[in-house]
Amino acid sequence: MVTVVVVAVLVALLAAPGQRALVARFAVPEGEPWCGACPSCGRGFRLLPPTGRCPHCRERFGSGPWSVEAAAVAVAVAVAYAAHRLPAMAPALGWAAAVGVVLGVVDARVRRLPYRLTVPLIAGVAAALVVAAVAEGRPEALLRCLLVALAVGAVLELSVWMGALGPGDSPLGFALGGLLGWYGWSAALSGLFAAGVLAGLWALVRAAAALARRRPVRGLHLPVGPFLLLGALLGVLTA
Repeated sequence: MVTVVVVAVLVALLAAPGQRALVARFAVPEGEPWCGACPSCGRGFRLLPPTGRCPHCRERFGSGPWSVEAAAVAVAVAVAYAAHRLPAMAPALGWAAAVGVVLGVVDARVRRLPYRLTVPLIAGVAAALVVAAVAEGRPEALLRCLLVALAVGAVLELSVWMGALGPGDSPLGFALGGLLGWYGWSAALSGLFAAGVLAGLWALVRAAAALARRRPVRGLHLPVGPFLLLGALLGVLTA
């Protein structure tokens, strides 16, 4: 198990420069074009170092130093533990972790879950689940994955129609629902419950901090994506 964790950490650190670049590209407010170049020197980038500085002009932009890397390593260790118990799910969990880190950081920064990230997440998870079903000889599990994905996506889409969530939350829920569906309905319910509890606790912390600073509590909008991702991770770990 130690070897698995070490390998997971190394893979996460190798993937982090690309993830940081994706965060810098997509973490822009709604209605603005994607960020394809350094705001200071105007030169494009595909990878960014952990310091968050432009490789050309050394100006800092995007996420804080080592923030994306820390998230990637933490998620990689958790996923390595889950995949060690069920190796057939390693591709699905690894893909969800790689894209999920980017989505979580982007949503935390600009309250946005771009379709350019959620659609590849859905496609990658679906393909990996088919591979897992073939490897495990469990084609019937795919039907449950689809049903759970539809159920979770429908619940979140209803919340979107009611104005409680953003439009990117339901595709994310669809992908995570499909992933949790492999582990069963109880895992999906546990993941959603954990996401709700974590979001509620964070809302209370934000409200308490606002009151302590004598600021209005009304208007504290929380990014739901990171809590959905954390809830799904907890659902997988406790399945």
